[in-house]
Amino acid sequence: MFRIIIINLLSFIFLISNSNSNIEIKARTAILQDFLSGEILYEKEPDIQIYPASMTKIMTSIIAFDLIKSGDLSLDDKFIVSEKAWRLSTAGYSSMFIMVGDEVSVEDLLHGIITASGNDACIALAEGIAGTEEEFAILMTAKAKELGMDNTNFANSSGINDPDNYSTVRDILRMSRYLIQKHPDFYEWFSIKEFTWDRTGGDPITQGNRNPLLYKNIGADGIKTGYLAVEKYSLASSLIRNGRRLIAVGSGFETKNARSRESSKLLTYGLTNFDVVEINNANKTIDKVDVWLGKEDQVEVYVNENIYKTIKKAKKGLLKVALKYEGPVEAPIKKNDMLGKFKVVYDEELIGEYELLAAKDIERVNIFTRLIKSLNYLIWGDV
Repeated sequence: MFRIIIINLLSFIFLISNSNSNIEIKARTAILQDFLSGEILYEKEPDIQIYPASMTKIMTSIIAFDLIKSGDLSLDDKFIVSEKAWRLSTAGYSSMFIMVGDEVSVEDLLHGIITASGNDACIALAEGIAGTEEEFAILMTAKAKELGMDNTNFANSSGINDPDNYSTVRDILRMSRYLIQKHPDFYEWFSIKEFTWDRTGGDPITQGNRNPLLYKNIGADGIKTGYLAVEKYSLASSLIRNGRRLIAVGSGFETKNARSRESSKLLTYGLTNFDVVEINNANKTIDKVDVWLGKEDQVEVYVNENIYKTIKKAKKGLLKVALKYEGPVEAPIKKNDMLGKFKVVYDEELIGEYELLAAKDIERVNIFTRLIKSLNYLIWGDV
């Protein structure tokens, strides 16, 4: 017979004060995501095309981080600065101020990209990795497609004006999420507020991080600003508060102040209007289910992935989970056998279903014990 075990989730709720849930963000396009659950909390025209400007540099950094992680690149590797890279250190561009012929380490170039937003550093890194910036842009676009950024094409490594360098805020969000998930140690570099480049042939240059949210007391720790005259101001941002992370991307802010104000407003909206619930920890058993003809009468069960859900505060009591299995489950049972389903229901609607797995082996009892148990069941209904 089918058995259902209802589990109370209220003790898992992470409480935050209530707030007015109505919000309007003054940007052409914007999106907000709860990092743990992956759920979208706000969106405004998230799939219209944008020119990502310096948010492009997130992908430039990712390509390098992936290569470092695979062992194909080292932070100590040095690349020679070309004239093309140097030309972007002249007036009018965001620059690290490297010089032609300089040998610059990958580590310094990455800090020059992430903190100083150096276009010159982007080209030096791109040429050092792929030979030419054009070949590097192909790597960037291929990585974008791998991440599901289907409405993105990268034409250069820096985000300088090019009609073929385009994306969407939804795609920039996917890219930012990948960065934080896959390279958490390197992601910490995006919170560094200043970088000093001990340049060749001159005094050291110290530049501050251009992300305005790093200087506000809201828990922001990244990610990247952008500006193009055709696109106005943009920002991919993230904060972490009490273990909870949010990621926001907006583009088409009219002014620098609007970019800072509206991005803060969007992140604060996510914190104050929603709860995140840890429904399952992949390392812990959930419950026990009954076993028939086994050397143990019950077996612990689990789901092999972390499950988080984000819900509106006013409706947190509508979230329920249940274990559904046809039982008792007959032995023998092998570890990781699927024994049933773990279901997540919100407001009477199924929003998630996962495999319920056995946490250990359960051997079958010998034939004599099986006969006794079968007789007991026939006479008394006792399993």
